[in-house]
Amino acid sequence: MATYTIQPKRSTLHGSFSREATPILTIHSGDTVRFETLDADWNTGPEQIDGKRIEFCTREHPQDSGHALIGPLYIAEAKAGQSLAIHINELRVGTWGWSEGGGFTSAVNNRLGMEEGEGYGLVWELDAANLIGTSNKGHKIRLHPFMGVLGMPPDESGIHSTIPPRFCGGNIDCKELVPGSTLYLPIPVDGGLLSVGDGHAAQGDGEVSGLAIECPMELVDLTFTVEDQALSFPRAQTPSSKITFGFHKDLHEASMIALAGMIDWMQELYGYERKEALNLASLIVDLRITQLVNDVVGVHAVLENDRLVDIHEKLK
Repeated sequence: MATYTIQPKRSTLHGSFSREATPILTIHSGDTVRFETLDADWNTGPEQIDGKRIEFCTREHPQDSGHALIGPLYIAEAKAGQSLAIHINELRVGTWGWSEGGGFTSAVNNRLGMEEGEGYGLVWELDAANLIGTSNKGHKIRLHPFMGVLGMPPDESGIHSTIPPRFCGGNIDCKELVPGSTLYLPIPVDGGLLSVGDGHAAQGDGEVSGLAIECPMELVDLTFTVEDQALSFPRAQTPSSKITFGFHKDLHEASMIALAGMIDWMQELYGYERKEALNLASLIVDLRITQLVNDVVGVHAVLENDRLVDIHEKLK
């Protein structure tokens, strides 16, 4: 199996999803790619000139209007209808990041009366070795790095925004996708055309301001495997839990999609009847708001690995 390294440059960057996009690299199932990524906003650093951050390169619109993504990758064996397993081997944050609260138009800011005026911005110094972030105002928090965007384009013509997550991934913004996790995505088009970006040094469930600590990543080490299983929505296995996702404009519907996915998975894994799985899910599955801010909301259903004691003991 091969290992590749990709760094950000004009030829590897884009800011949209499109099935017509030209791949930057063809890989095979089982290969590993080591990425270096920009922050979501295409910045070279936290420096500011006339109130604007310095962009890495000139952006072309509309194809570069969204998050700074590396890709797309063409996976030779990937066929529409299969699934792509993305194993997250290692993540290492860059030295800086930024976050913002209020000061721009969004549903959250509107509801809380925080759209007007300047936002409250913080610039963060990131200690990758000790996983501590220190803001320019003296706040200190523990870092919990993950990638906000891992996804493929829908099988529809044209250019598609990077902001809403879709059944084929994208801007999922789930803080549970830490090293040791595997994310499973439905493959929408032959070759997959997978893109990666939007490093987050820390984020709470909900991503309530609309931003995490947005940061470049010095290393995003991923292994890609094509699987024959057909999925309708993403799911993940983390070091601690099984997770299913739901995305929808309506929070309740997003919750039902995530819950239905978890019930399906419990049936597959443990042979439960559907109502039996729902009964147990009410006892051991948590529904969490992934994010409230990406045009469609996200919910993830979480089944911690040790909650089913009888199954856990049998699998030891």
